[in-house]
Amino acid sequence: MAVTDPDPRPARADVELRLPADGAYVSVLRTTTAGLAARLDFTIDDIEDLRIAVGEACAMVLPEADPGTSLVTEFHLAPSQLTITVGVQASSAASPDYDSFAWQVLDTLASAASVESTPGRFAVTMTMRSSILSDVPAADV
Repeated sequence: MAVTDPDPRPARADVELRLPADGAYVSVLRTTTAGLAARLDFTIDDIEDLRIAVGEACAMVLPEADPGTSLVTEFHLAPSQLTITVGVQASSAASPDYDSFAWQVLDTLASAASVESTPGRFAVTMTMRSSILSDVPAADV
């Protein structure tokens, strides 16, 4: 019997960034995200949306971080698509606040977004697609 992985992301991230779980390092993460998106030919508006979305994901996960742990970000790159998981080590499973401002902004900007909350980990995953593809008429694709 074959077991399939329901997670569409590759088993290993294309890029992984580990930073101290401290808000002072969010700007480093936002800049890295912008650089990767630029390499994938995202528009300037898409890149700014990504920077905002990553900031909001950090606003959700950092309060759940255990002291002295790392903010781990995985980037999965595909043509005109970037999937980002921002996570921290968390000693207990936290209930995601889907009514929070951070989630509302993230859910609006991302093509898809989800939260993983288990004992030991709290993470937000978002997928962003370049708007260039959505601007092309179907007959031209």
